[in-house]
Amino acid sequence: MNIVEKTDEEIRAIAEPLWRDLLKYSNEGKYGEFVKNFSASLALAMDQVRAGHQFANSELARNLSDDFDYLGIIRRGEHVTVLYRQRSTKKAGEWLGRLVLGYEDEKVRIFGASIF
Repeated sequence: MNIVEKTDEEIRAIAEPLWRDLLKYSNEGKYGEFVKNFSASLALAMDQVRAGHQFANSELARNLSDDFDYLGIIRRGEHVTVLYRQRSTKKAGEWLGRLVLGYEDEKVRIFGASIF
């Protein structure tokens, strides 16, 4: 199955719980939980030392608000990118959240996640 064939509503129903988990585990600094839904390639690329440093030293990464807005979906190849307006509990302003989803071994996995 190709995730790009799902409706926006179906994709949002999959993406939003994953995004909420990323916010929660980023705030808590729980690396193992943070990467549990990552694709194998993304999990290998994001080593625990680098992620731990990010969690320890990034005020934004440890203070993400559960107040976010869905902005839209971009479909490309075998992946979708879900975009969010993200806020912080400590820093004023808004950031762009990006969640890339696709299938790996017949299960939806995270192929990319970032906040700009």
